[in-house]
Amino acid sequence: MHAIMLKAKLHRALVTHSVLDYEGSCAIDGDWLDLAGIREYEQIQLYNVDNGERFTTYAIRGEEGSRIISVNGAAAHKAGVGQRLIICAYAHYSEAELVDFKPRILYMGAEGELSHTSNAIPVQLA
Repeated sequence: MHAIMLKAKLHRALVTHSVLDYEGSCAIDGDWLDLAGIREYEQIQLYNVDNGERFTTYAIRGEEGSRIISVNGAAAHKAGVGQRLIICAYAHYSEAELVDFKPRILYMGAEGELSHTSNAIPVQLA
C-alpha cells in the first residue's frame, strides 16, 4: 500500500509577482526549491491565506537568492502581489518509506525572507 503524504511546504510565502500574460506556473526562488526538495516542473498545490483560493500548478525555478514567488498565467487571478500562500508538494510513499518520514517545511517571515526550516508541523492547542 502507498500513502499520499505532504512532501514539502513553504508556509506563508509572500507573492512578489503576479503575471497574467504568461503561460502558467509558479516561479519560486531556486534556493527555496532546493531546501524544500521540490523539483522544477513538479506539481504543487497553492493555498491563498488571504482570500481562500486553492489551485494547482507546477513549480519553475526562479533565480537563487531572489526571494521570488511569482504566480503566473490564469493563476494570477487567484493570487496577487503582497498576498500570502501556503505552497505544498505531495508524493506517494510506501509503508517502508514512511517509517522515518518527515516533510520539509520552510517558514517564511513578514518581509518574504526565509525565517526557519523544520521537519514537523507544531501542534497548537486552543
